[in-house]
Amino acid sequence: MALRPDPTAPFHSVQYALRVLETVAKYTGGVSEAQISRETGLPRGHLAHLLQMLRHEEYVERTADGGYVTGDAVPLLTAGRDRTKALEARLQRSLTVLRDTVGAAVYLSSYVDGEIRITQYADGPRTPKVNEWVDFRSAAHAMAAGKCLLTQLDHDDRRDHLARHRTARLTSRTITSEKLLFRKLDAQPASVPVLDLQEYALGTVCAAVPITAGRAVGSLALSLPLEHAHRLRQAAEALNRHAAPMLLSMAL
Repeated sequence: MALRPDPTAPFHSVQYALRVLETVAKYTGGVSEAQISRETGLPRGHLAHLLQMLRHEEYVERTADGGYVTGDAVPLLTAGRDRTKALEARLQRSLTVLRDTVGAAVYLSSYVDGEIRITQYADGPRTPKVNEWVDFRSAAHAMAAGKCLLTQLDHDDRRDHLARHRTARLTSRTITSEKLLFRKLDAQPASVPVLDLQEYALGTVCAAVPITAGRAVGSLALSLPLEHAHRLRQAAEALNRHAAPMLLSMAL
């Protein structure tokens, strides 16, 4: 199942969005879209898409005369001690909305101290999360989220991880050859979701996209029961589109 590269890949969208926010922040009385375009060098069409996303996420607000000013979400996410709680709450709300949008359980994961951690997730009666029948920390080679995290590590860190967590066969589809796994990781385009087609668990398909803020390595993933595999392409592309707002929250 091939997936098209998304021209608005999360990392690049966030770079542009931060550039827009920096420009807006310079003008406390508001700044026009034309001026933002001139200062950022972004085409008006691309800028309009970013401004729509930033308004939806409350990072910018529209003034009465059609200009833009910094929105309420920016100081909330940059306010010292309260930032961690505010960020977690915002990400959880975003995950819940994304779960309902794509009709799938969704997960945020990170790679911390050499281990995979599912940090937040949103599931429900109609969107059950994956049954962790094998510890996720030992199954990076088979999971979409895990493989997505591994793609963001350098060669030595990958080898270190697999030295501690061997590529065990979890299903008949699991890649157990480190050489083949590394080749697939190296060939994975950053703008295309990583897939798990029953590699971790029979009856489950998954997709994941990178969420990388600074040195932090993370991923945004979803899972679907096999009977909904026909929706995986559409859901994965939606996942890619929704990654940018979450990454922006983490980057602020």
